[in-house]
Amino acid sequence: MKHTCFSRQQPSTRRSGAGFTLLEMLVAVAILSILLGVGVPSFQRMIDGWRLSVTSAQMQSHLNLARSEAMKRNARVVVCKSVDGERCVASGGWEQGWMVFHDANNSGTREASESIVAKHISVAAGIRVTGNATVARYVSYSGLGTSLLINGGFQAGTITLCAASSRATEGTHLIINSAGRVRQRKSELPQCA
Repeated sequence: MKHTCFSRQQPSTRRSGAGFTLLEMLVAVAILSILLGVGVPSFQRMIDGWRLSVTSAQMQSHLNLARSEAMKRNARVVVCKSVDGERCVASGGWEQGWMVFHDANNSGTREASESIVAKHISVAAGIRVTGNATVARYVSYSGLGTSLLINGGFQAGTITLCAASSRATEGTHLIINSAGRVRQRKSELPQCA
């Protein structure tokens, strides 16, 4: 009698595809949700901080340029808020942009015949730039490099830059002294509207 051997195939323990099980997918989604919940706000704060640093450096650079141009020309040079880089505006914040121009007639506003030295059209979205009363509209430098109001009084003030937030946030102050020099100071602000 002949024995015939039949071999039975054992079920494979390997998966036949490269897919995920439902449980693996749910665990991965849960971990990703936790990481995003923690990481996104801190990443946004980092981006806001970078934008704030860049904007404050640009504005300080233009204020210093205006001061040095005034001394070089021995004439008044003004930095004013400007939407289009051609005309000064009285309303809105400095975040809409600014320009540096030679103020030949000492009016604090640019006439068509007055030359533009530099301009900066708007800042990054979400950055607020406001000046206190004396520097809310313009900063003006005499030929000696001192900051002066249009009426001849000394001009000192603070321009505050911050990332829009209803909560406490970090801000940068550009402090202009009566000699026209600008320095930066960082501080915690209760909010940035």
